[in-house]
Amino acid sequence: MSANDGGNTFSGSDLQMDIRDTSPGQSVQLDDPRLFINRELSWIQFNRRVLEEARDTRHPLLEQAKFLSIFASNLDEFMMIRVSGLRRQISGGVLAAPPDGMTPSEQLAAIRQELLPQLAEAQASWQNDILPLLNDAGIHIHRFAALPAFQKEAMRVFFAKEIFPVLTPMAFDPGHPFPFISNLSLNLAVVIDDPLRGMVFSRLKVPAGLFSRLIRIPEEFIPGESESEKAKEYHFLFLEDIVASNLDMLFPGLEVVAAYPFRVTRDADLEIEEDEASDLITAIEESVELRRIGSPCRLEVNRSMPDWVREMIASKLGIPLREVYTMDDPVGMADLIELTRIDRPDLKDSPFLPSYPDGLDKEDEDIFAAMKRHDVLLYHPYDSFTPVINFIRQAARDPDVLAIKQTLYRVGQNSPIVKALMEAREAGKQVAVLVELKARFDEANNIVWARALERAGVHVVYGLVGLKVHAKMCMVVRRDKDGLATYTHLSTGNYNATTARIYTDIGFFTADAGIGADVADLFNALTGYSRKADYRTLLVSHGEMGTMRNDLLWWIGHEIARQEEFGDGYIAMKMNALVDKRIIKALYRASQAGVNVDLQVRGICCLRPGIPGISDRITVTSIVGRFLEHSRIYSFHNGGNAVILSGSADLMPRNLDRRVEILYPVNDPRIREALHDILSIHLRDTAHARMLLPDGTYERVVPGEGEEVFDSQKWMLEHRGAWHAESE
Repeated sequence: MSANDGGNTFSGSDLQMDIRDTSPGQSVQLDDPRLFINRELSWIQFNRRVLEEARDTRHPLLEQAKFLSIFASNLDEFMMIRVSGLRRQISGGVLAAPPDGMTPSEQLAAIRQELLPQLAEAQASWQNDILPLLNDAGIHIHRFAALPAFQKEAMRVFFAKEIFPVLTPMAFDPGHPFPFISNLSLNLAVVIDDPLRGMVFSRLKVPAGLFSRLIRIPEEFIPGESESEKAKEYHFLFLEDIVASNLDMLFPGLEVVAAYPFRVTRDADLEIEEDEASDLITAIEESVELRRIGSPCRLEVNRSMPDWVREMIASKLGIPLREVYTMDDPVGMADLIELTRIDRPDLKDSPFLPSYPDGLDKEDEDIFAAMKRHDVLLYHPYDSFTPVINFIRQAARDPDVLAIKQTLYRVGQNSPIVKALMEAREAGKQVAVLVELKARFDEANNIVWARALERAGVHVVYGLVGLKVHAKMCMVVRRDKDGLATYTHLSTGNYNATTARIYTDIGFFTADAGIGADVADLFNALTGYSRKADYRTLLVSHGEMGTMRNDLLWWIGHEIARQEEFGDGYIAMKMNALVDKRIIKALYRASQAGVNVDLQVRGICCLRPGIPGISDRITVTSIVGRFLEHSRIYSFHNGGNAVILSGSADLMPRNLDRRVEILYPVNDPRIREALHDILSIHLRDTAHARMLLPDGTYERVVPGEGEEVFDSQKWMLEHRGAWHAESE
């Protein structure tokens, strides 16, 4: 048995006990905590896979740097939400344990134990691999101290003119209280030798929000190269290095002994008292403002910082030393994403042109006529997102369109979707939009769009009390020759043109009357007081009125029954996360009954595959590659007449209990076959896929003997649009 602080991991051969359910009413054995991987530790394993992509030299160099930035950015959010949540549980005396049985204290200890080697690996990847290769490629990141004198003087002039005026040192002594340090801000702890007071301390906030973290040295200060050669070279300094190297301007007459970078992470999980708020939008605005001053949960310090400075800062912030993380340069590697702005296409992924289904490749194509002919599948980013935008634009301009209803979760900046909805309202259409204000870290942006839509005359709903509306759906009501018809777009991803270029998502256009009627009923439940719980075709999660979990459990049970009677049970699922205990137990029962189960879970997976007698017929893989695998596909063999579902929901308690989600059945045989193929192709991946082991760790999937490496994302790029063949 492999040990960790929770003591709940094991290898497949370690557990030979028989913990089969003897009947549907006796499942106590499947509640054994050892059968569940801790949610937080599973996430850390996911972020390790992101880090492995940063070290994968098959990626172009700037893409490797991008993955390193994503690793750090992911970790920032994990600390702000999950770690801070565990600390709140401890302070609040929460006793309820997750399915794996680990207490909050055990989880925090295990998290640190897992993170320390990852952080060391990330820093080594930057210092030993990526940074030298950047230098070889003509992208140089210098230290101020190593610059020749004329460059130092040039950058000192830049500092004096551009940076110095916005800096505000904050002294700390009996007459000056310890300054407030905002969430994720980059700071310098400055130690000063004052002849009158001795060694004193000052905090200086580095104005990273006003400047790029990487400051380019102007070409005129790069010696010995022609102008054309200079344009190909990039020379940078980190902003904090420039500031730290010119502190004498801020403290004239004093000796600056040293300056040490540090960063504080604060609790950013908003607690909105929705039931007590008279105005939800105001309550969320106030909560967003409070995010920057939440309780500290992590302190990152540069390795050069002496213990006494580190301990003093941690003490003043109320952060225990176990939550202090020592880093090499740079502190806050999420900002390395700035490297991707460099105009070096030779160091980035090759661009590609997304495909279009026939009949949707031009803005003036009649998308409604195409949807009347047959359902349409889009697989982003291999397929363009433009047809989705055109769908709403055409609806806005079509005189036969009466109404548009849509949900918006994360729409991004300069949203063409929102502009099309405003255009529809200006054209006299009835437009109703549910803007989910509680979409984490997009609250402020969504408030801006919600108010803009309201000013345009759109009926705006700000989400529901106690629930997040995560369902992705848009319906258009149109007067056709044979009466009113509903045209619907459903998706696994957000209505966000930017992320549609980097996330893999399933988009689905349909004129199916049953789906249209269900979507209309669900909108009525979201915007009014309907308590409808039964739907014709959709699987719906809607708090206490939702049946999605039970519907999925029924289909898993159906495959168990097929296996017992015919021996042909099979389940394949692709999703972002698998956490829900009841779903996991049902999949264990399926494996025990002999059903083969293939799962591809990009992120968190709390199910343990490969346990003899429990889950030895379950395989779990994960792909982290060029594109973020964000689509959800749930397939049940059903004796050869496969039932395939897609939609917005992952299999987590939050999705099944605390969010409004939809899964829709795919009835068109052509699209059902296409989704089956997409799922099968990703399950074949041996280039980026990792396989989950019973102990909760992952190992690379390798090709069989004599087989070539198979890259599913590369295959999709090379065959994009293959799923658009017309129905016969």
